[in-house]
Amino acid sequence: MPGSARTMAVCTVCGLVAATAYTVALGGNGWVWFLWVVLALLTVGVLAARRI
Repeated sequence: MPGSARTMAVCTVCGLVAATAYTVALGGNGWVWFLWVVLALLTVGVLAARRI
């Protein structure tokens, strides 16, 4: 996995941890999860583009 794709993957995992912590501490927020899903989809796109 190249450096930029690895960075995206790490940011996505950290974002998941942050979104989960936010939800546990302050309650659910749809925007937090929406933004995390967008980040996850971008990461999948970067990983797919690197494999071609």
